[in-house]
Amino acid sequence: MKLFVVTCLKEYLEDVRDIFSEADISVFSVMDVSGFKGNHHRNILADWFASGEADFNSSMIFSFTDAVNAEHAVARIKSYNDKSGSGFPVHAFIMPVEQSSY
Repeated sequence: MKLFVVTCLKEYLEDVRDIFSEADISVFSVMDVSGFKGNHHRNILADWFASGEADFNSSMIFSFTDAVNAEHAVARIKSYNDKSGSGFPVHAFIMPVEQSSY
């Protein structure tokens, strides 16, 4: 079993969902993520209306799946990034699951 994790801008979420479907990954979770870029740390609680550094509206999608499906999805994401030419590529990671409760 693998933990397959993808991060992307919210604008790409539907495309990533399609990639998951093409890779036979039908069960997954999605979380909203605030991304920050820069070397300076800031207090995000004090900075109610983000100013200064870039603040990206992103999503993190993850699924526990088998290695074949995860590798298929990574290949599709690499192809998607090559075609899109965006400055904000979709990032995908495959991590081993060493143990589970079921």
